[in-house]
Amino acid sequence: MELRVTNTPRLEWTGDALAVGLFEDQVELTDDLAALDEKLSGTLKELITETEFKGKEGSSAATRVGGGSGIRKIILVGLGKPDGLKLETLRRAGAASAKAAKKEKCKTLGISLPLWNGDAAATAQAIAEGVELALYQDTRFKSDPEEKQGPKVEQVELLGLGGQEAAITRARQICSGVILARELVAAPANIVTPVTLAETASAIAQEYGLELEILEREDCEKLGMGAYLGVAQASDLPPKFIHLTYKPEGTPRRKLAIIGKGLTFDSGGLNIKVSGSGIEMMKTDMGGAGATLGAAKAIAQLKPDVEVHFISAATENMISGHAMHPGDILTASNGKTIEINNTDAEGRLTLADALVFAEKLGVDAIVDLATLTGACVIALGDNIAGLWSPSDEIADQLLKASELAGEKLWRMPMEETYFEGMKSVVADMKNTGPRPGGAITAALFLKQFVKETPWAHLDIAGPVWVDKENGYNNPGATGFGVRTLVSWVLS
Repeated sequence: MELRVTNTPRLEWTGDALAVGLFEDQVELTDDLAALDEKLSGTLKELITETEFKGKEGSSAATRVGGGSGIRKIILVGLGKPDGLKLETLRRAGAASAKAAKKEKCKTLGISLPLWNGDAAATAQAIAEGVELALYQDTRFKSDPEEKQGPKVEQVELLGLGGQEAAITRARQICSGVILARELVAAPANIVTPVTLAETASAIAQEYGLELEILEREDCEKLGMGAYLGVAQASDLPPKFIHLTYKPEGTPRRKLAIIGKGLTFDSGGLNIKVSGSGIEMMKTDMGGAGATLGAAKAIAQLKPDVEVHFISAATENMISGHAMHPGDILTASNGKTIEINNTDAEGRLTLADALVFAEKLGVDAIVDLATLTGACVIALGDNIAGLWSPSDEIADQLLKASELAGEKLWRMPMEETYFEGMKSVVADMKNTGPRPGGAITAALFLKQFVKETPWAHLDIAGPVWVDKENGYNNPGATGFGVRTLVSWVLS
């Protein structure tokens, strides 16, 4: 698909479909919209009336234009209340326009939407992201050629945004990272393994000139990563501790670490997940690693003046005669001992050693993200990720980054007294606490493995996957976290 910007007025644009944004209850057409309606022989007013179009955010309507017109179809896209216009509104409007054009089998599409805060670059980027992500379809595992192809939108022009080519390039670079994350998370566990994640990191490093370090099992043993290796010991596949580094030219403005949970399949271990528990979806348990590698791909292209370390302790959590038992005691690389009271709380064990490793790099801040707890989904639902941090500064940075990215975060409490429920008689701590506040105690567990570096934890268990179409997210993996991480690094 060709995506470009132009200053051609919508009155003069020609092509298969023209998408126009309307605010809520904007039924009276004024200025150039009235002129456009007149040019289209009243088609706009007729479409508004016949479909009872109210301009509600996320709504759309389309119809054919009479013969002799320079456009074949007109598409209306709802923008909601005028005072509620956000970048996410434009992102979703771009997605709605693209999906309507695809449904109407239009090859060329013009999109005319208002500016956000008078910022043409941010507007162009948001619309382009919506278009790019909405039109992406993961058909890798389909055998039907028609399903693989389908109708295609070949060219999209953003009207009134001429000169914003750099914003379009930026949007496509970010979306390439989101799409990588989607493809990694969506692929089954027989396709994406710890070895696959390491190979993906290697491919990014080779293509964009990043530094790569892969620690094998023996290397991790030397570093005392007993928590991570305890999880890995039942799998026939080797664990891969991935450390990918982007370094800018010159002195970096700051140094950051991003850690993604990389469980390519989670059986639950000896505390096995039962049928009906969603075990078939445990291929998504590397959603944090997928987002981390997706962010790495985007950052490598954007080339900010920030040094970023991308880390994932990748493995499977399987069942065999080598599996860790409930009641085992593991020793993490910072010397802390952990009594295993639930082998299905394994992600935090891999993150523990990854956090210790990251802090030794001398970075200014660490963010980990993980599909960590069902408790977070119960608390916040499927569309919002949880944010925990002892640092108000890092928390505020991430909240602002997520607002710009259109990925919802909600800051959760770090109630220190809850850690009492994780104390062990025989070790420093247990790996799980009582059922109430399970997402909070998981964050408190991770906190034990960060000494002084400002740190935040994102629990993305809910929004990493959608079953139904939602804006620019088609059913399947969303690539959640990539755009927030990129926005944070660039801030």
